[in-house]
Amino acid sequence: MSTSMQGKVAFISGGGSGIGAATAIRLAREGASVVICGRRKEPLDEVVAQIHAAGGKAWAVQADVGIEADYVAAIEAAAAQHGRLDVLVNNAMAYTWGALTQTSTADWHANFTTSVDGTFWGTRTAMKLMQAQGGGGSIINLSSICGTVGTAWMAGYSAAKAAIINFSRAAAAEGAAAGIRVNVVVPAVVDTPATAGMLADAASRQNTEKLIPMGRVGRPEELASAILFLASDEASYITGVALPVDGGRSAVLVTAL
Repeated sequence: MSTSMQGKVAFISGGGSGIGAATAIRLAREGASVVICGRRKEPLDEVVAQIHAAGGKAWAVQADVGIEADYVAAIEAAAAQHGRLDVLVNNAMAYTWGALTQTSTADWHANFTTSVDGTFWGTRTAMKLMQAQGGGGSIINLSSICGTVGTAWMAGYSAAKAAIINFSRAAAAEGAAAGIRVNVVVPAVVDTPATAGMLADAASRQNTEKLIPMGRVGRPEELASAILFLASDEASYITGVALPVDGGRSAVLVTAL
């Protein structure tokens, strides 16, 4: 176990699987006390057990990020229990997909409640807590390549993920004077339960990987490493950044097939 996060308290939403789980495991391995939240208790407990087995410190809180009172209470309770909050990772998301002309208003709004509203509620709560404890802290919000380039059949999700990027820039500008850094990690396709459908068979995976200069989809652990960097003191002069972690996908207009 390393010590780059020793003494820090980190709260991670959507921590039961994928990027959230990998981030919780990595931050705990680096010495952080980690609190993870999500709607389903069983996956959270499995991640906590894995962290404990490796000698780390972790706790699970069942909370729906799409419900303001639940999410705010979970973050505030974690800070009260551990005496502070140093890192918040807004990772939870929800999305719908389909043709724009067939998207209902309810489906459109469903893209924003967890991803955008939850990011706002979490960031606002964390900033208040961090200011009250004397300033300093790191907030990392998760966007997507869909928020930086147009993506057919995912208009609502794309709009929500774009909103997270510019919201985070505004939050970074407000938090900077108190030493509170706000940054964004921008993945493309990562091998998680959320992308299982588009990577369901060898042909689908191959077609996806052809579009990525590095020739493969990302691993959750690779996103966790980027989040760890932004959470740590190694990134002490970095705020307001949207960092692509995508194997070069956002760097190219098209690749040779």
